Amino acid sequence: MRAWLVVAMLWVVGGLNFLDRVMITTMRESIKDAIPMTESQFGLLTAVFLAVYGALSPFAGFLADRFNRSRVICISLLAWSSITWLTAHVKTFEQLLATRALMGVSEACYIPAAVALIVDYHRGATRSLATGLHLTGAVVGAGLGGLGGWLAERNDWTYAFKVFGLVGVGYACVLALFLRDRPPDESSGAAAHVERKHVQFGEALAGLLGSGAFILALFFWAMYGVAVWGVIGWMPTFLGEHFHMTQGAAGLSSTGYLSVGALFGLPIGGAWADRWSRSNEQGRVLVPIIGLCVAAPSILLTSTASLLPLALAGLLVFGLARTFTDANMMPILCLVSNPRHRATGYGVLNTFGCIAGAATIYAGGLLRDANVDVNRIFLVASAGLLACAVLLFLVKLRIQAGGPARFPPAQSAGRHASEPPAGAA
Repeated sequence: MRAWLVVAMLWVVGGLNFLDRVMITTMRESIKDAIPMTESQFGLLTAVFLAVYGALSPFAGFLADRFNRSRVICISLLAWSSITWLTAHVKTFEQLLATRALMGVSEACYIPAAVALIVDYHRGATRSLATGLHLTGAVVGAGLGGLGGWLAERNDWTYAFKVFGLVGVGYACVLALFLRDRPPDESSGAAAHVERKHVQFGEALAGLLGSGAFILALFFWAMYGVAVWGVIGWMPTFLGEHFHMTQGAAGLSSTGYLSVGALFGLPIGGAWADRWSRSNEQGRVLVPIIGLCVAAPSILLTSTASLLPLALAGLLVFGLARTFTDANMMPILCLVSNPRHRATGYGVLNTFGCIAGAATIYAGGLLRDANVDVNRIFLVASAGLLACAVLLFLVKLRIQAGGPARFPPAQSAGRHASEPPAGAA
C-alpha cells in the first residue's frame, strides 16, 4: 500500500513538471505579441530548456543515488515552481530565455530521483506498471499544458505561469511532510544503504559506460528524443497552420490527443511488460519495440493527412504506442546497470535524449524562418522511431548474449541484497 501511495504522490509532481515546461509551446502568438522575437528565437526557448535539462541530468541523477531521493524531489519541485512564477514577471526575450534555462536546472533533478524511488518500492511483478502509472501524471500535465494558450487568450500570457507556479510551491510544502525514501531495512539492508552513501560520480559513469547494452541505450534514447520532442514542440503550430485552427484550439488538440493516447498507453505498456516478463525478462524490451513500430506510421499519417479527424487519429495512436517505451525505460535500465547507479544512468540517458530534442526543436525554428513546411520534422520523426526500434532490438540481443548484468565483486553483495527474486513485489 505504501509503495502505491508513493506513486500517487509523485503522480501530481510529474503532472506539474510537464505542465510547467510544455505550456509555453501553446501560447506562441501571445508571447510573441508581448515580447518580440523570431521563430527561431521562440524555438530556442524550448531548446535551451532541453539543453540545460539534459546537460545537468547525470549530475542530478547522481544526487539521487548519493543522497535522500525524496528530499531531492521536494527541493526540485519547490525550485522550478518558484521559477515558473518568476517567468510571469520577465519583460525581455533575454530574461525569458534565462528563466527557461533556470527551469532546466531545477527540473533536471526530478525524473531520475522519482523513477529510482519508484523502482526502490516496486520490484518484479509491479515495476513497469508503477513506472507507467507515475508517468500518466506527466501526460496529464502535458495535456493541461494546452491550457496555457487558452488562458493566454482570455487573460495574458503571464497568467498561467503565476497560477501554476504558486500551486507547485504549495504542493512542495505538502510533499515534504509525507514523502520518504524506502527505509534501508525494507529495501536493500543496512550494508547496501551504507554503500549508496559512498557512491562516487566517476565510479558511476565508468560502470555505466562500460556496458555495451547501456551505450546502445544511449543512442536509442537520443534518437527517441529527436522524434518525440520534434512532435511535441511543433505539433500545435502544425495543426494551427494546416487546419486553420486558433492558437487555443491547436494547443488543446495537440496536447489533448497525445495525452489521451498516453493515458492508455502507459498502463497498457507497463502491465503488458510486467506480465510478459514473468515468462521472459526481455518482455520489458520487446513491448517498447512493438510500440515504436506502431508509432512510426501513425505520426506519418498525421503529417500527411488532409482531413483533420484522420490527422488526430494518427496523433492519438502515436501518443498511445510510443509511451510503451516510457513505461519500460527505467525497468530496461535495471537489466543493464548496477542498482547503485540507476538514477545516474537515467540522468545520462536524459542528457542524450534532451540535447537531441533541443537540437530538433531549434532546427524546426530555423526551417520555419526559411519557409520550409513544418511537417518535414514529422517525416524525420517517423523514420527516427523505426531506427529506435532497431537500436532497442540490438539492446535486447546484448542482454540476451550477456545474460544478467555483472558488477565488480565489491558491489555484488549490495546488488544481491537489494534485488528480490523475479516476480517479487
